[in-house]
Amino acid sequence: MSTTDHNTEAINLRIVFMGTPDFAVASLDALVRAGCNIVSVVTAPDKPAGRGMKLTESAVKKYAVEKGLPVLQPEKLKNPAFIEELRALKADLQIVVAFRMLPEMVWNMPPLGTVNLHGSLLPQYRGAAPIHWAVINGEKETGVTTFKLKHEIDTGDILLQKSFAIGEDETTGEVHDRMKIIGADLLVETVKGLAAGSLQETAQSSVMSGEPAVLKHAPKIFTETCQIDWSKPADSIHNLIRGLSPFPGALTSLDGKILKVYRSKKEKAAPQLPAGKVLSDGKTFIKFTCADGYIHILDLQLEGKKRMLVADFLRGYRLGGS
Repeated sequence: MSTTDHNTEAINLRIVFMGTPDFAVASLDALVRAGCNIVSVVTAPDKPAGRGMKLTESAVKKYAVEKGLPVLQPEKLKNPAFIEELRALKADLQIVVAFRMLPEMVWNMPPLGTVNLHGSLLPQYRGAAPIHWAVINGEKETGVTTFKLKHEIDTGDILLQKSFAIGEDETTGEVHDRMKIIGADLLVETVKGLAAGSLQETAQSSVMSGEPAVLKHAPKIFTETCQIDWSKPADSIHNLIRGLSPFPGALTSLDGKILKVYRSKKEKAAPQLPAGKVLSDGKTFIKFTCADGYIHILDLQLEGKKRMLVADFLRGYRLGGS
């Protein structure tokens, strides 16, 4: 069968897309540009946000409205009215990118099932924060996986995977921005393969064969995760800082106030001072001692102030509160 035939079959599929944040917009846009038939978009309800608590639409809803795509915004995914609306769409396939957990009555509805795009090379880094944890753990490589949804979260059979390198100083935000494009392209390839019936589904257990069965997890990030432990080695602290940047940010304290650190630089040296000691020339650098040297703070935000580069911060701030 020719590529043109594959494309035609993909275009003929009735697809319901489910997603909420900016990460999901890249995938929806790629499907639209590939000519896929998106019969509806399911996204989160509008939420009050900002100082005025004005109702704010999700990034996916904004895109869908702009493209004239029908939008559903159920409060509860088991709501009978929503289930009926979904069933009436007669979708061949559902696609989920950065959405919430689906009940079986939803993911099991279409004949071709429901495909999820996940931000890791499954079965590694199952969970809510795969990009964060890959960077925090100092991985040199990550990737994206398309797989079929089933009961246990992130455990379904793999359809396609694509890996890519993580730079030594790259932040989670930077990996996220590259990943959303790589993932979007992989999703289009997946839809074409499903339409053509040319994709082999691979059980995640078989991907692990021949390797030590050590599964790394990607749980939700909590405030405790964000606390910098200066008694750790420089590599570990640097990875934590870039792994939590730009959100939620790695935390420490400076002059009794909460300091968020977004970017850092390592300086390996024999420690002369206790861990967590702050050193600065008052003009160009702030560094903290750690187990095997120093961590230079390059980009920061002190409680009550805006985010800024270290030199700009020191121009208006005197360490020690004097």
